[in-house]
Amino acid sequence: MSTTDWLKPLQHILNCPVHAVSKSIAEWSDLVSNASVVWLGDEALSSSNEGQRVESNGKTWIVISSTEYEIELLEIESQSLQATEKELISWTLQLNSGALAEKKTASLSETERQALKLGDWIQKQLESNEPAFSLPDHLTVGSRLFNEMIPFLLVTEQSGTKQATYTELEKLLRSFMSDDVLLIPLKGQEWLIWGSMSLLKDEDSDAFDEQEEETLEDSLASIGLGLHEMLASEWIGECHLAVAHPTSPAKGMVETTMLLRETVNLGRKFHVGTSIHLPWMLQLERLLNAIPEVQRSKYLEQSLKRADLFVESEMLSTLDTFFMLDCNVSETAKKLYIHRNTLLYRLDKLKQETGLDVRQFRDAVLVKIILLLYKVTKRN
Repeated sequence: MSTTDWLKPLQHILNCPVHAVSKSIAEWSDLVSNASVVWLGDEALSSSNEGQRVESNGKTWIVISSTEYEIELLEIESQSLQATEKELISWTLQLNSGALAEKKTASLSETERQALKLGDWIQKQLESNEPAFSLPDHLTVGSRLFNEMIPFLLVTEQSGTKQATYTELEKLLRSFMSDDVLLIPLKGQEWLIWGSMSLLKDEDSDAFDEQEEETLEDSLASIGLGLHEMLASEWIGECHLAVAHPTSPAKGMVETTMLLRETVNLGRKFHVGTSIHLPWMLQLERLLNAIPEVQRSKYLEQSLKRADLFVESEMLSTLDTFFMLDCNVSETAKKLYIHRNTLLYRLDKLKQETGLDVRQFRDAVLVKIILLLYKVTKRN
């Protein structure tokens, strides 16, 4: 039964105006903050579950349903509404929500039901002060989760638009990763993905074991790039993707999720415009992020006093490219389409004004830190 089917009967029973209205998450938060009476049940202020209600200026709003982006509310215009009537409406909506949830769960595939259970368990551990890092026995049916797999975290950028379903995303992932893929929905716009180790096998080699160990991270980066391109072009548009070293999901589910979340957050914070984030490439960023913001700002302020040259667009571009190419002068000049002597002139100019020569390891590290702090401070 749709909302409109029972609005008129409810209005007749209460003998007062009753409407169904939609509000954004921000509008609901403002409503809760400014209300004279608030009832959220056992849920936190940040949640918006069926049956929750607020009262203000002679009106009562009760949550009918909610999505990630908006909330459908029952708006009742009556100051004479009895407390028992409000409680009865809230209880009815909660009961109806439970019935719908059971119906929806019954229609899911066994794979999706298991994935939802895993997602709920992971989220509880992430919110716990003492998380369990190994999966409980009832979630490790079979031996699949004890095998090493490649973990990815997908964060979509579709705020305000309809999200793809579990089935749609799983189908796309299977086309890229073969059938051996585990997809776990997390809160918001996050998806935890586990891919088979077979992705690391090079078609031109006899076996993965024959490849040099140091190529593992390059292989993971390449897989991440291909997966991101496929998802961005064929399904979700703009998104962020992090990938980590292979591990056993049964033993490393929570710890890996924490690492991947941190990796995405660091990448988005320090490298705007980058969509693929690799934890082994963000070690310095992780260290800087752990330093209190006040101290970071103070150090940056002292550093920038030495020269405005640091923040000039041409110098920023030059230094970013120089560091990206491991401080190789010849390769940097080629990448920037400038003569080698032109690049050397810029680096000498930086040395003259700041006393820092990025061709020397110690100075290169200091300049890299200054650039990272500047980018974050500028955006904040």
